[in-house]
Amino acid sequence: MMKVQERPEGYWRRLYFRTIAGYNHTKWLKELRTINPFTGLPSHTERVLREQCVAWEITVCDRSVCEGTFEQSHTYYSDSSVTLCWTNGSWPAFHQLSTVQLHGVKRVPLKCPSVIKPGWRSLMAQLDIDTISKSSQVIGGDRLVKLVLLSPGIIIGIWRGQSSIAFVMATFHYHRLLERSLLGSSVCPYTIPENRPLFDDVDPNYGLHGYTLHITLHNTVTEIMSGHFPQLFCRKGQIHEGFIQLNAIIRSNQSRQTPLSARVSLPWRSDALEGTVKNCCMMSLTLLEESQIPFWCVSTPVSMVLANEEPFSYDYQGQHFLIKYQDAEGKVQMDVVLLEEQRQFFLINLVVYISTVKVNQHFGRAY
Repeated sequence: MMKVQERPEGYWRRLYFRTIAGYNHTKWLKELRTINPFTGLPSHTERVLREQCVAWEITVCDRSVCEGTFEQSHTYYSDSSVTLCWTNGSWPAFHQLSTVQLHGVKRVPLKCPSVIKPGWRSLMAQLDIDTISKSSQVIGGDRLVKLVLLSPGIIIGIWRGQSSIAFVMATFHYHRLLERSLLGSSVCPYTIPENRPLFDDVDPNYGLHGYTLHITLHNTVTEIMSGHFPQLFCRKGQIHEGFIQLNAIIRSNQSRQTPLSARVSLPWRSDALEGTVKNCCMMSLTLLEESQIPFWCVSTPVSMVLANEEPFSYDYQGQHFLIKYQDAEGKVQMDVVLLEEQRQFFLINLVVYISTVKVNQHFGRAY
């Protein structure tokens, strides 16, 4: 007689909820095969997220190990990212935070209130006390709140003169967002598989050309700027301090310089009040490599600061500002000028730098 193998406690429960989360995943994966030629990302990400009833939860713990879990209050979709807002919740004081977790959630279709519906949870971000204390930085504020940026791409709004939390915002890039939201586990995030191109031993500049950049500045209300820049490249002589340099917009070429359609700002709301922080917004960046595979994807809050030294320019007379971002894989610098007469912001310089470590690993090179 065959002996039934015993399963660890909770095995069947986890299997059931995981099956629910990925239910008919081959179908929604097929729906994501249609690629938007402008962004290089799946065309129907927003629709599939809505059809799958994906929600996102934030779990915060304070230093006394009290825990609170809250589902997002508002969701805003752009062409390449989703921005989530949590405005309701019994938040601990900011200085008492010990851990912050973000999960994608797929509820079981039962007829009961969503707050008590069981479901599958997929870990998307986790910050411990060391990360919170070391990485947090104030990127802006208004008369009511100041914005504290946590890695990766999480903003906490703190009431001025206090340490109490007013709201939380997070932004996620569309690249593999369905998989990250549904196919991880409650303690382990989904691992994005490597998608390396075939090795090319003929092209001496393999991995240095054929890049396409799609970048958007936006907030929860409007799109501030959107740009598409194909055929970006870097000469070997431009490799500097461990980065390849991709020039999307340069000062000397006005044909690509572009006006911003709105002021750089970030509207916010709590459960009782709302406001707008000037000179802050969301940046969503997609860099495709030569075979049109997403190579570097970023969605993060950024701030615009006054440049310490204003470069002399006959073409643009006005205040100069910088928008910068950097992580382990690359960095971005945007130069923006405010034309006083038109009261119009112009993006006059946009450079993306990619780590040679990332390039070498992906293309099998040794730059």
